[in-house]
Amino acid sequence: MKHTVSLKQNHEFRRLYHKGKSAVSPYFAIYCRRTGRPQSRLGITTGVKLGHAVKRNFVRRRIRELYRTHESQFLPGYDIVVVARTRAIFGRYADLERSFLQLMKKLGLTLQEEDRG
Repeated sequence: MKHTVSLKQNHEFRRLYHKGKSAVSPYFAIYCRRTGRPQSRLGITTGVKLGHAVKRNFVRRRIRELYRTHESQFLPGYDIVVVARTRAIFGRYADLERSFLQLMKKLGLTLQEEDRG
């Protein structure tokens, strides 16, 4: 992820939950907030409800890969937190990808076609 760093501090996650915009699907809940930094920051949350550590890490890797492969389509300068929901474990990758891109578009985080050039 070339234009993104990790979001790790608990208070930063809490700030996004309370003050950020959000969008929800059966697979994810995504929170975002504009920061004005040159790069974006990504945080991934997988709760204990998802299962044991192997399952949680599997979902984290899938989310990280979804973000990495489409990173060039997203606007820089945002804090983003992706919260995995239980269905993310069993969903097909294509379904997760479609859902993820729809949520990012709904939140206004995708570049328009004319901006990509």
